[in-house]
Amino acid sequence: MKTKKTMKAMIAAGLAVSMLAGGGASALANGNGKGNGNGKDQGRNNDNKYTSQTKDNYKANGNINIILNFPDVKGADVEWAMKYIASLASKRVFEGYEDGSFQPRKPITRIEALTAAVRLMGLREKAESQEEMNSNLNFKDADLIKRQYGWATGYVAVAAENDLFLETDDKIQPEKPADRLWATTLLVKALKLDAEAKARMNDKLTFRDANQIPAGSVGYVKVALEKGLIDGYEDNTFRPERPVTRAELAALLDRTGEQLPGNGSGQDQTLVTGKLSAAPAGNVLLVEKDGQTVSVVVDANAFIYRNGTRVALNALVAGDTLKIRTYNGTALFVEVTSAVTNPTFSVIGLYKDMTLTTEGKIATIKIAQTVSGSVQEAVYNVAPTVSITGGSLPATDRVVELKGSNALVTEIKIQ
Repeated sequence: MKTKKTMKAMIAAGLAVSMLAGGGASALANGNGKGNGNGKDQGRNNDNKYTSQTKDNYKANGNINIILNFPDVKGADVEWAMKYIASLASKRVFEGYEDGSFQPRKPITRIEALTAAVRLMGLREKAESQEEMNSNLNFKDADLIKRQYGWATGYVAVAAENDLFLETDDKIQPEKPADRLWATTLLVKALKLDAEAKARMNDKLTFRDANQIPAGSVGYVKVALEKGLIDGYEDNTFRPERPVTRAELAALLDRTGEQLPGNGSGQDQTLVTGKLSAAPAGNVLLVEKDGQTVSVVVDANAFIYRNGTRVALNALVAGDTLKIRTYNGTALFVEVTSAVTNPTFSVIGLYKDMTLTTEGKIATIKIAQTVSGSVQEAVYNVAPTVSITGGSLPATDRVVELKGSNALVTEIKIQ
């Protein structure tokens, strides 16, 4: 895998928006299972009420934690993976350990990778069902799984049912580090591209170490490369036996998930895609999808990415194309897949207040708008050269129109 660039620091937004009537509560999750090294699951709960939790954590009525921000994902060698980790954690696909860490540099084990792949396919509930948990596993080390990884029995059973193993696999080897070739094969199988891979076994790989890739695996590598799941190193090697770290697997899983039907969303999860039709209002996004506008509530601690950088919600711009992952109806992860450049805007509302610079010029202007039936206030930054037409700034609740670009007001029109 090629070296990734360090994630940039969070940028300051030019537009600050606040909501008059209540913000979103932290999103919650339902689930069952036991702690498994891939995340902490403490029991099933069918009540979807929301309660607040600590920053970047989401908790379901004392039962399930969804952690998006891990304190140990620090350093240039792993910070590039934070976006992938947060995206997967928001779907409860790939999670941290019970102590709140993610351990991004740690080699991923086969049982962890299998578990994540099954969850990525949207089969978590099935894997954690009593029927699958009681399955008889036809592997030589089935007793080891039952004894030391009882929580994973259903995952192994579902993986076998979905052909995630090779025909020659007679052991799980749960504690063995997953190498690049094994992980590549697993993800190609998760995409149900096994037949295509087998048809490409006679293709030629151009890596300098291609002779280290078994003939029966060439097709899987070829398909994975073409689908953009994995790439080689800058020295044109593939390094098939190199262990995959948890940070690296996060990137592989997220790329794979983008190509799964429904992006691997489960029953409590929804993927919303579309264009942002207006500047964020409080914690609400109005997204235009298939000719209709949908309203999406964003959790106060959601991870939001624009141009590869984690940003504040109010850094999103009308016209941006978004990918939004929600859990139980609240957005936990938002990514701009196509950003508007040099965006312009025009909004109308009731003038409320303004602030001035030390030079006496307008710094910000606040207006009130009605969005989806609720009154919301928005604070806009004002350009030093702003023009005012229609008179001087009016008394409170006079209608004004604000025009500008890049979230900066350049014209105030008093109506």
